[in-house]
Amino acid sequence: MSQFIEISIAPSELDSIEIIETRIADVLYERNQSSYYYRIIKRSLDARKSPVYKLRVEISDTAFEPGGNLTSSFKDVSQAKPVLIIGAGPAGYFAALECLILGLKPIIIERGKDARSRRRDLRAIQQFNLVDPDSNYCFGEGGAGTYSDGKLYTRSGKRGDIHKVLQLFVEHGANPDILIDAHPHIGSNKLPEIIQNIRTTILKYGGEVHFNQKLVDFQIRNEKIESITTDKGLQLTGDAVILCTGHSARDIFQLMAGKNLLIESKAFALGVRIEHPQALIDSIQYQRHAKDLALPPSSYSLTCTFDGRGVFSFCMCPGGLMVPSATAPGEIVINGMSLSKRDSQFANSGTVVSIFPSDFDHPEDPFCTLNFQKEVEQKVFQSGDGSQRAPAQRLVDFIQNKWSSTLPAASYIPGLWSASLHEILPGRVIKPLQKGIREFASKMNGYLTNEAVVVATESRTSSPVRIPRNSLSMHPQCAGLFPCGEGAGYAGGIVSAAMDGQLCARAALQYLIS
Repeated sequence: MSQFIEISIAPSELDSIEIIETRIADVLYERNQSSYYYRIIKRSLDARKSPVYKLRVEISDTAFEPGGNLTSSFKDVSQAKPVLIIGAGPAGYFAALECLILGLKPIIIERGKDARSRRRDLRAIQQFNLVDPDSNYCFGEGGAGTYSDGKLYTRSGKRGDIHKVLQLFVEHGANPDILIDAHPHIGSNKLPEIIQNIRTTILKYGGEVHFNQKLVDFQIRNEKIESITTDKGLQLTGDAVILCTGHSARDIFQLMAGKNLLIESKAFALGVRIEHPQALIDSIQYQRHAKDLALPPSSYSLTCTFDGRGVFSFCMCPGGLMVPSATAPGEIVINGMSLSKRDSQFANSGTVVSIFPSDFDHPEDPFCTLNFQKEVEQKVFQSGDGSQRAPAQRLVDFIQNKWSSTLPAASYIPGLWSASLHEILPGRVIKPLQKGIREFASKMNGYLTNEAVVVATESRTSSPVRIPRNSLSMHPQCAGLFPCGEGAGYAGGIVSAAMDGQLCARAALQYLIS
């Protein structure tokens, strides 16, 4: 019979099996229990006083059986019924893995390049200000998460089986620690290899992956999807199409509208990315323990509301870097990432404001929020010198509408230039941000400092457009078309997108056999 206990250990003791077993034995001794088997099922850092790790431990009087290997349930699908999957991000790849379980053949179409080839285009935007619209931080194998951090935390537990997603990552090379960490993280240096391993699995079992093939058209007959066409002239037929194109595939929204298929504007968030020295955040969060080398780089999560509009930190990257994430020439988009060791001297976080369709004169226009997003990104670009250098301001100067005569050191490789951001960003963004930062400063003593820099603009928090679907996860006007993941407005991160991909694969099976 299983029971659960919680023990606390110092960060320096985390890797000591002897100390962990002693702590467990102490608890069980009080319960007059001498023989037992155990396994750790969750660990999280509690830094509120003296930092300790809380370990949730399952205890049993019988040995634990090794966990099953999910890849052992994959089938040879080389001759099976095909499912066309548009996009090789987490939604697309995990939809494909689910197809291998279900006995369907996944055929993946990806506009960008494979993970290894994609690196050259990331270098081009970082160092030479060259934006490839089909291969960048958002587009390419693995999607936006591959080279922008690899955080696996989600609150979307009701959407699917989080453990199943994490287990599949582990079976393709991720550290097993992600199965027990409260905020699992892989890192942008390790995730590309894992993504390539997933592709190898898909091919091994008879699936297909086609890179450099951008969806430009799909054919509908009698209100059912019939085939798709790419920009290279590839045409594929299939009764089920899972559309996993990501939150930045604006051309897909235009394609849907051109087919008179319903799309909707939706709320999203837009703002800036704020970067502090990591040592400063550590001193705020860990206080006198800040120099404890056993502690990981500290993070934070901040939120507040003004007049029904949320202001919140987003995609916080301890020991991280800021990266240019534009998907077209003529725009500035900033994102954050961390490598697996999170050993950068900087900590950055998106700090954003909720934007609603009701903010605009024509909220019924499905493109009202998307057009606003584009206009802000383009205006930020136009305010500069035509490169990917981003406008920035020291944090105290930002809330005081004061131009910064100098800027602190920062992680953003293309470079920063000093700007008055209140003259560039819209008032509906600036004013709530300034209020929110003051509120954050009341919660984190030391957060409001001119050692921190504010960089514009963080705008790809989620899709500003939703592609609707019915109770069968299909588009209500097109049978066999399954809008999926972040691009369709149904996910917000790697794990939630992966779970949505799995859901849509199961929905596709039900459609195909009905």
